Amino acid sequence: MIKYGVFGGSFDPPHYGHLALAETARVQLSLARVLFVPAGQPPHKQKRVLSAAEDRVGLVQAAIGDNRAFALSRVDLDRPGPHYTVDMLALLKEQCPQVARWHFLMGEDSLHDLPDWYDPHGILQQAYLAVMPRRGKPADLEALYGQFPRLKERLVWLDVPYLNISSTILRERAEKGLPLRYLVTPTVEAYIRERGLYGSLCSIEEGGYPVA
Repeated sequence: MIKYGVFGGSFDPPHYGHLALAETARVQLSLARVLFVPAGQPPHKQKRVLSAAEDRVGLVQAAIGDNRAFALSRVDLDRPGPHYTVDMLALLKEQCPQVARWHFLMGEDSLHDLPDWYDPHGILQQAYLAVMPRRGKPADLEALYGQFPRLKERLVWLDVPYLNISSTILRERAEKGLPLRYLVTPTVEAYIRERGLYGSLCSIEEGGYPVA
């Protein structure tokens, strides 16, 4: 049975936390492939201006280039909005009819917010939820099971080491001229520097040290 993982997000920028989640899911769930799906304009992030789509594509490609089991999908970028997960999954199922089971990768904070997602029942009908535990925003499983009975058979917990890294923190560090070394891959750091993304990181030299 061919199984794929789907990892959606703004990836602005992608970091080691994303990669650890994806690789753990690949091994733990025996996934043939993990698709990274950069979001067009997530409905829950309308107030924040994302980096250009092509830059986020370039960042993801830089992050996953050394893992043959990882691939990028433009399914959300090459279609008009609104960009809902339930629609993205339906399109992927059409594009990949050979896949028998889909696992949607997310953090526990996203599971916590599942009732606020568009058509969560439709999401659960199409995919299993592979969830990474997160501190600070635990999901109320009893309440979620009551609201979404199918979740009991569709929820899988991933054994991912806790990494307190977020794209928001990385952008803030970049704006302050702080290094991203050991937080993102060298290829992602190089792409950010070359493109001058996130403010003053473009003034940081190779190796992550501020220009004197």
